[in-house]
Amino acid sequence: MCITSSRFLLVTLVALAIALPLGVAAWRPWPHHFLGNATANTMSVGGGGSGTTAAAAAGIGASKKYEGSSEFVKLRYHMGPVLAANITVHPIWYGAWAPAQKHILRAFLRSISAPSSPHPSVAAWWRTVRLYTDQTGANVSATVLLGAERSDRRYSHGRALSRLAIQSVIRDAVNSPRRPLPVNPRGGLYLVLTSSDVAVQDFCVQACGFHYFTFPAIVGYTLPYAWIGNSATQCPGICAYPFAVPPFALGPRTADRPPNGDVGVDGMVSVVAHELAEMASNPLINAWYAGEDPCFPTEIADLCEGIYGTGGGGAYTGQMLLDDHSGATYNMNGLGDRKFLVQWIWNPYLSYCSGPNALDH
Repeated sequence: MCITSSRFLLVTLVALAIALPLGVAAWRPWPHHFLGNATANTMSVGGGGSGTTAAAAAGIGASKKYEGSSEFVKLRYHMGPVLAANITVHPIWYGAWAPAQKHILRAFLRSISAPSSPHPSVAAWWRTVRLYTDQTGANVSATVLLGAERSDRRYSHGRALSRLAIQSVIRDAVNSPRRPLPVNPRGGLYLVLTSSDVAVQDFCVQACGFHYFTFPAIVGYTLPYAWIGNSATQCPGICAYPFAVPPFALGPRTADRPPNGDVGVDGMVSVVAHELAEMASNPLINAWYAGEDPCFPTEIADLCEGIYGTGGGGAYTGQMLLDDHSGATYNMNGLGDRKFLVQWIWNPYLSYCSGPNALDH
């Protein structure tokens, strides 16, 4: 059994220092290992504890016509369920969260099923997630709702959490004697969001977020869940790039301005999107992924890490949009004039990374 299958793992990054020949891997551009130590430690692309080694992943990003397209990608359906029923997302706010920070993430979640948002929209991005089906032909649900929430301002499990402790946080939330979160195995997604002063096992070193499912022995139920951390004070250059630049990056670099004015939370938005797309298409780690080992899957968002626009790949995030008023960088619109930067995901019909802000749309 895979006990601590992680998602959103950091990749060996040498592309910020040199140009790679014959294409580049589709990675999220977090400068973790640079040229000096790249050969000593190769991390893995994507989630699930890793999908393929960075060396093997070079083929995944070998561009033909479109960003991230490659005949080396063998994304397969493994006969498990997708979230075809209406999806309800239950945030669990662990630690100290300002109201404005919660508003940003709530706005993103509400934007997923808001087709009235201007183009390019978060809702259009979700339509690519909806292309994934189960064995009955049922698509991932078009309806994503913001459900009941819980706050743990008292840090009930401390300020340093292990991966399994995340499940204990969920257990307390669904079993609380006062206003417990509803238990919904068919369409419920449980997001544990840790504040910037909370350390989580492997945070900033191997992961900015991960998803899996809860163990009945701990929680009492099997529920898809994800953890995402606010990196603002711990590693914004790793988990909130391009809104922060790591101090060890080679050459002069300027951070982009975040669209909602919060480096850590604006950086979290893309990680939340990454995990939601993968939970919807692979909630029990037996549906859509590349690779043969479910302990180490490469999923639909892993294949497009670091790609936010046309031309993305290597150290380049792709062509994005610039807000005329604030000068902020974004690529998708949401509700209430909100703007977000969200990574692209793999389109199973076109076999390349796709996003609503693509120049060829």
